[in-house]
Amino acid sequence: MQPDHAQIIALQALSWLATEEAMLLDFLQASGASPADLRMRAGDPDFQIAVLDFLMTNDAWIVALCDAHALAYTDPATARAALPGGETPHWT
Repeated sequence: MQPDHAQIIALQALSWLATEEAMLLDFLQASGASPADLRMRAGDPDFQIAVLDFLMTNDAWIVALCDAHALAYTDPATARAALPGGETPHWT
């Protein structure tokens, strides 16, 4: 996946998250972000990775996101890895 496409998926994830009030509040609390950060940092790959990481903690959220945007269920993880700084660390 190209980084541009990964950013589109990350922005779709952020847009979807913004429509889920309770989940959005959980994200804001977990990340320390403010509602203003959602707008100001939407294009920041590090913030996009944080959104995808948060959503990937719950399979049901990923299914709902992917169903809402006609994405493959593996697309959020693939997008995360394709974003700048999103490489999976190798611990060995």
